[in-house]
Amino acid sequence: MTLAAAAVCPHPPLLVPVATGGGAGQGDAELARVRLACTAAVRALTEARPDLIVIVGGDQHTTRYPPDTAGTLAGFGVPLSIGSGEPVLPLSLTIGRWLLPDEHRAELQGVAADLSPAACLDLGKEIAESAPAVAILAMGDGPARRARQAPGAPDPEADSYDERVAAALARASAAGLADLDPAQDADLFVAGRAAWQVLAGAAAASSTAFTGALQYAGAPFEVSYFVANWQSGQT
Repeated sequence: MTLAAAAVCPHPPLLVPVATGGGAGQGDAELARVRLACTAAVRALTEARPDLIVIVGGDQHTTRYPPDTAGTLAGFGVPLSIGSGEPVLPLSLTIGRWLLPDEHRAELQGVAADLSPAACLDLGKEIAESAPAVAILAMGDGPARRARQAPGAPDPEADSYDERVAAALARASAAGLADLDPAQDADLFVAGRAAWQVLAGAAAASSTAFTGALQYAGAPFEVSYFVANWQSGQT
């Protein structure tokens, strides 16, 4: 029972092409880069041929959803709905389900945004031990303070946070993600910390080394996005 592979992606509604109307607006080229990176990251995850895929993302409560649970972006003005029944998935898991090709099923794990690092690590360990070979798609955005408070203004604290996350993802460092301080979530408007630390717990519980590849790191709309892959040395 081990983590076979992982991918990290952001979850802005703008990832969905219909959200931008297919036009060539400002930032469209950068969005295309993010989309391509996410597609490649998810493809690498599925090519590991895991026994189980678990999509992990921020939520109001820590909740496991069945694979067919519905989600929608109607609240963001985007005409996208997935799954069946009443849409209850949070944004993170809705985008995660949209990113995963239809032929692949996944369990959906919501993680309370304020879940402690220790509890996130424990949840990751539990996920890693739930099948012989598990893959995790961790959905999360980095700091958004620049977009909410001072667009275009320098923010050394957010930049420092970004550098730590990018370095941890590039090195496949579970310890680097585990060390992220939840006290910065509210101050920097970070939406990915809990999901990243669940990934860290799964990796730390696995008896194998990982290689990391950072596919994208940037803040095209003053919100930090990261796309990365982790591959087990045993795959």
